[in-house]
Amino acid sequence: MDALNQSRLTLQFIVGTNEFGEDIVRNKSFNNVKATATDEQLQSIAQDLASIQQHGLKTAIRNNTIHLL
Repeated sequence: MDALNQSRLTLQFIVGTNEFGEDIVRNKSFNNVKATATDEQLQSIAQDLASIQQHGLKTAIRNNTIHLL
């Protein structure tokens, strides 16, 4: 059976725009997220963290690492 070994939460913030009007994005990653945390819990945490940041949140991404063998 596959086992979830690691989970990471990455928040992408819009820090400005370039000369072409495209967003400039910076990432902030949080490693060692509990594998048992639900997507809804991580979404809530992402929103809470975004509320105390200087820049606007573009998206929150959960990355899971699973060992197949």
